[in-house]
Amino acid sequence: MASEYFYVNKQILPDYLDKVILARELLENHEATTVTEATEKVGISRNTYYKYKDYVFRASDSGISRHAVLSIILADAPGALSAVLSCLSQLKTSILTISQAIPIAGKANLLLSLDISQLAVEIDELVTSLEELPLVKHVHLDALE
Repeated sequence: MASEYFYVNKQILPDYLDKVILARELLENHEATTVTEATEKVGISRNTYYKYKDYVFRASDSGISRHAVLSIILADAPGALSAVLSCLSQLKTSILTISQAIPIAGKANLLLSLDISQLAVEIDELVTSLEELPLVKHVHLDALE
């Protein structure tokens, strides 16, 4: 299976993708308090920011990703969280933080931050492995560092 993720030089990408990252960094560093303020400072529309904010990331200086944040929707069933944790362990990840919401309408939201420095597969294979678990409804890669 071909990877869904690429490292590319920003020179071949449209300028607005770099501006999306800059806007996100302004918000994260509290240099802007709203998305509107951040997007105005970098010169992009709010629509552009929302369209790409979850899909473009700055590569770390070392060139090796070491942390990832995943949002997962689980079925409200015994063993769902255990299956996710077991899968992550088998793929050589370490959990840095974990937060699970109270199940609503038969689904529970799970937010994980992971140390992936020892990851045994590519990040997209990790996502696919989790998506293939029977009690996992959806997996989203929120951030990669």
